[in-house]
Amino acid sequence: MKQVNIGSGSAYWGDMLEPAVEMAERGNVQYIGFDHLAELTMALLNRMKLKNPEMGYIPDIIPWMKKLLPVTVPRGIKMVTDAGGANPLQAAREVKKVIKDLNLGPMKIGVVSGDDVLPYLDDIRRQGFKFTNLDTGEEDIDRIKENIVAANAYTGADEIIAELKNGADMIITGRVSDNALYVGPLMYEFGWEYTDAYVNQIAAAVTIGHIIECAECVTGGMSNMWKASERPWEIGFPIVEVFENGDAIVTKTPDSGGIVNTWTVKEHLLYEVIDPHNYLMPDGIADFSAIKLEDVGFNRVKVSNFSGKKRPDTLKLCIGYKDGYIGEGMVLLPAPDALEKAKFCDKWLRERFKILGVEFEELRIDYIGVNTLYGEAGEIEDKDYNEVGIRVAGKARTRQEAETVRREATHLWTMGPIGSSFGTPMKVRPVIKLWPTLVPREAVRTESELMEVK
Repeated sequence: MKQVNIGSGSAYWGDMLEPAVEMAERGNVQYIGFDHLAELTMALLNRMKLKNPEMGYIPDIIPWMKKLLPVTVPRGIKMVTDAGGANPLQAAREVKKVIKDLNLGPMKIGVVSGDDVLPYLDDIRRQGFKFTNLDTGEEDIDRIKENIVAANAYTGADEIIAELKNGADMIITGRVSDNALYVGPLMYEFGWEYTDAYVNQIAAAVTIGHIIECAECVTGGMSNMWKASERPWEIGFPIVEVFENGDAIVTKTPDSGGIVNTWTVKEHLLYEVIDPHNYLMPDGIADFSAIKLEDVGFNRVKVSNFSGKKRPDTLKLCIGYKDGYIGEGMVLLPAPDALEKAKFCDKWLRERFKILGVEFEELRIDYIGVNTLYGEAGEIEDKDYNEVGIRVAGKARTRQEAETVRREATHLWTMGPIGSSFGTPMKVRPVIKLWPTLVPREAVRTESELMEVK
């Protein structure tokens, strides 16, 4: 039975590079997928592109390719990355320069784009479609329309498959779904198509992609198994051995740190999942409820019994829009009476905001080391802590209003209790808020092209 080995080389923009290089060197993989995008990353990248038309991609792609291409090219490993972000064509041009500088050509780069629907949002609305907010139920985007900075659809693996068929040696995409980076190569290698005959196999590919899309998060990172993880400072990234019937074995780079067992796989199966019976992705709908997991060796888990449904008629659309500013400040307070000092600072700040007449849309004051994570649900134990930090954050309509948070928190250096200490004052930052919605699949104009490097 045909087998394809595919690995995950990153979980987010800023992930560790070394485990990806190690996988390429000794992981015996044919493909490595690299996820660099999060929901709001596209809004940030679009803003970068507006300032400079030659930006908008993940800048890490340049140093990463300098390290990876000398390893992957001789081994025939194909990389699929969404580091193209809001400007996949420019990202491909930059990688082309790296290939030429390293004298690694000839190569072919598949460039996938078309997820940006901002230029024709109005056209879609004129056809009667409304962009209902999936979180709040707000019917359409009228209230935020003038503040929209990005609108990117989560597209599927269609164009990835097309460019692999065209002979691409690597693929650079914009905003595809995280698991499309893995669905595409698997569908291409096994000849699976978007028909009823392959619904369960595509569900398997979607599930496999979901398991490994966050890299270290299935090999001991962000896990309840952190105590059992071996040498987590040398964590290995996941590799999946996939068979033509859809069955798969999840493992990791040989001789690397971390851990893979049924529990780490279960943890990531549940990650970011609302309905395990219907995991909706642009390539298909997977049902996680009947999946069988089995430890079949050291750091080896077999995943089988996949089922699913055909792909949905709509795609997730993330609209990013400007929504005011956040001002932030932090003060650290020592014993004795650290908690009492923190409460004093809390009251002092609130009274100052009253005097200044600032009306925040949201104001949050947390006691670091006491209730930062638990919030109101956490009981504040009245004891003499060694130290307590106080963190204040205020969301305001204008930059000037948000600036009062930073300025007033800074005053606690000299007006707070004795021993108050302070780090570098934090800059006011603009808020890009997310409007999650749906868009008809046929309204998204995906496309791809092949860039040759000689």
